[in-house]
Amino acid sequence: MLKRAARGVGRYLRSAPGTYVWLAILLVTTEILRHADPHAEHWILERRSTNIHYLTQDPLRVLIQSALWIDGGSWLFYAALYTVFHAQAERWLGTARWLGVAFLCHVIATYVSEGVLALAIRNGLAPGWKRFTLDYGVSYALAGVVAVLAYWWPNGWMRWTYAGGVLLFYGVALVRGGTFTDVGHFTATLVGLACWPIVRGRVSPMAWGFRWRALV
Repeated sequence: MLKRAARGVGRYLRSAPGTYVWLAILLVTTEILRHADPHAEHWILERRSTNIHYLTQDPLRVLIQSALWIDGGSWLFYAALYTVFHAQAERWLGTARWLGVAFLCHVIATYVSEGVLALAIRNGLAPGWKRFTLDYGVSYALAGVVAVLAYWWPNGWMRWTYAGGVLLFYGVALVRGGTFTDVGHFTATLVGLACWPIVRGRVSPMAWGFRWRALV
């Protein structure tokens, strides 16, 4: 029984390799921060932040490296979220399309949120030092993938209900918080929903269940 369970877990992990390789990297980086002193932790995260300064100096590096660190929360919490959302999307879309959606949402949401912050700094609504603020994590990519899973549902009312729930969740956070990261999360959901051309033609596993019941 244990061997059968282990084989089942192995098959599940292999069905979404990108998701679990990403999680493995996040486990390593989380452990690095856990053992670092506060000064070293700040230096590590500051060098990998997609803040205004580094987006103008070394954008590609920080866009990639910023997505390899967790911004708050436990690794186990993110492991659960990755299993529920990222793994489902990767199995449905394939690794290349899933990663394309995640990276696209991460990049666009980052530039929009930092653009809003830059505008606030220029207009005197935020202090100048904010251009060096810590901005890293996986939440923009996650929000975008959560949104694109609206198309995973096999019929219209399910898709609209799911998409409406996602927009409501991140929209309420934007209204209540109003921070540049809230702007980023809401932007990522819009980008995820706009990824229909990327996911078009990918049949949802849910659809097979509906078709089978219709035949029966």
